[in-house]
Amino acid sequence: MNYSETIEYLYSLLPIYQRVGAPAYKPGLKNIELLCAEIGNPQNNFPTIHIAGTNGKGSTSHYIASILQSAGYKNVGLHTSPHLKDFRERIKISGAMISEQDVVDFVARYKGVIEHIDCSFFELSVAMAFYFFAKAKCDVAVIEVGMGGRLDSTNIITPVLSVITNISFDHMALLGDTLEKIAFEKAGIIKPNIPVVIGETQAETKPVFLKKAEECNAPIYFADDIYKTTNPGNSTENKKPYLVVDILKNGKTYISGLYSELVGSYQLKNIQTVFCAVDKLNETGYAISKEQAIHGIKNVITQTQLLGRWQTLSTNPLIIADTGHNEAGIKEVLNQLKTIPYKKLHFVFGIVKDKDPATVLKLLPKDATYYFSKANIPRSLDENELMEIAAGFGLKGKAYPNVKEALESARSNASENDIVFVGGSTFIVAEAL
Repeated sequence: MNYSETIEYLYSLLPIYQRVGAPAYKPGLKNIELLCAEIGNPQNNFPTIHIAGTNGKGSTSHYIASILQSAGYKNVGLHTSPHLKDFRERIKISGAMISEQDVVDFVARYKGVIEHIDCSFFELSVAMAFYFFAKAKCDVAVIEVGMGGRLDSTNIITPVLSVITNISFDHMALLGDTLEKIAFEKAGIIKPNIPVVIGETQAETKPVFLKKAEECNAPIYFADDIYKTTNPGNSTENKKPYLVVDILKNGKTYISGLYSELVGSYQLKNIQTVFCAVDKLNETGYAISKEQAIHGIKNVITQTQLLGRWQTLSTNPLIIADTGHNEAGIKEVLNQLKTIPYKKLHFVFGIVKDKDPATVLKLLPKDATYYFSKANIPRSLDENELMEIAAGFGLKGKAYPNVKEALESARSNASENDIVFVGGSTFIVAEAL
């Protein structure tokens, strides 16, 4: 099989959560343990940093990987999910995706094992990442949790540092219907005697994390107790937009004018988390200077090739895509939109059918023009059904059978001073890209 045939084989053979939802979710570590045992337990051959959370874990993972690259570490592994355009986005080494031939060879070599174990698509991608990180002799690898933490396939590692960005409502049918229950699942990545950084202090979840850390004798740090971001603004350098913030540490100025290629206002919390994580990495034997951290944050997209985070697709009209898809993520997107002057807002929008649409639709502005659509996956909510539900929330627009037609219509209808926003679902953004 060539690369495209190999990927189609995996899609047809293995259940993938992004496409079909809950039926593909295989909680528990049995499959990944069997799979990794068959390929030599590569996860034990390189140091890792483990990152969980409802929102921000992807950006935080990329920030930390970029900082490690700026600090001179060789072959920095990065495993994230889902991918937007190419499966290989899930497995990067120092910002470069593994090769197509790597994927082909791995699947060909372990095809029998994969079929025998009956693993999920995500379990396979995790094992493959571990395999190639070990093969590359990575100095360190940043591993993003897929969903939850306690029963997530990535949770067979013993990291040098655990990070939990924040807790909000998402995947409630699988993780629990309260913040405390969701936090319990995320807290499952806390390991005995391994430091853990919590990005955001929340009254409902703090006791959950403190209890788990105490049980594991794990040093625990709440990033927002130590770091604050202030004076957020935006700047342009060589026609590239940047988020610019000042950083306080223990109430005192730490950095003035920190630049970040990730420009959404929701990055403020992530940046606080990242600086706290860098401090703890330095305490565990890493050597990362303030200047290297600054460089890594400024160049995070350039160095890791991150897609879909407040990404500009066009400037005339201005078209922005963002993968924020749950209630907390959409709130942050709307806050960011308020910082940009525009005449009219055009919203290319779609969601998946296994989530309650009301939690997001109730937040959306009624004065925008909507282009309701669906991604080409079974999980997508039908565009006409979405339009009908949205009308009940005062949202007006037309339905389009695919993202391409919706985006083309929005682009043609938007004037020079308008904004077209693309989002609601990671998969809407993927197809827009």
